[in-house]
Amino acid sequence: MANARVWLITGASRGLGRAFAEAALADGDRVVAAARNVEPLEELTEKYPDHLVPLPLDVTDRQGVFDGMERAVAAFGRLDVVVNNAGVLLYGMVEEATEEQIRAHMDVNFFGAVWVAQAVLPHLRAQGGGRLLQVTSMGSGGGMATVGFYGAGKAALDSVSEALAMEVEGFGVKVTIVQMGGYNTGLFTAGTTNTEPLAQYQPLRTEMEAMWGDAVAPEPGTAASVIIKLAALPDPPRRLIIGSQSFDHVLEMDQAQADLYRSWEHLSRIAPG
Repeated sequence: MANARVWLITGASRGLGRAFAEAALADGDRVVAAARNVEPLEELTEKYPDHLVPLPLDVTDRQGVFDGMERAVAAFGRLDVVVNNAGVLLYGMVEEATEEQIRAHMDVNFFGAVWVAQAVLPHLRAQGGGRLLQVTSMGSGGGMATVGFYGAGKAALDSVSEALAMEVEGFGVKVTIVQMGGYNTGLFTAGTTNTEPLAQYQPLRTEMEAMWGDAVAPEPGTAASVIIKLAALPDPPRRLIIGSQSFDHVLEMDQAQADLYRSWEHLSRIAPG
């Protein structure tokens, strides 16, 4: 197809990344599918041998990411849409998490995304533009017990992506923070590290597990069409919530936060500045 785009998608072997890759390929586009383990992509590679290039990539290895981006660009000669999607989950209370667990978590969810952005930007700038989709979470606006570090990493990525959008807009590069709702991605199984539980938190843990419930989340493919439409917009938004229920939840959380600020406005206004 004459108007076929070239995508680079990290975390493409499963979950949302896999769904985004499949949707782009079905749309006639070409995809460089990056993942730490590319074996799950074999079937998709056989189905789209001329349109899909699997790229083994560990996003926590900064030099490896820069080297990988060179191979990604060489695969089809350019990159039009980069989806920074690779992510993991550290599940547990803040006090329970070890230094090793916290650093490993942030290495993927924050630093890995930063390395990918830094590595692709010289190429996008040189070709006069492109799209960078930073996959975060609808819950990144506030912390939640048991998933505090996940929210922290996504909130940090939100913030740096806002700055990045301002910095690269003059080069024709459009950045969108994609705040995903809950989807059946396997993140809570294959992508999860659990802390060692402390007995003192068991009542709260039980309460949180009951709140999460056992409802089956939508399949990742149901979100993929939104990503395809987003990538095609000539003037995309800086932020986009993906998911109807998630959209409502974010509005409710924003209103609750605004109400909380207002209730303590008298104390805030004592100080100048």
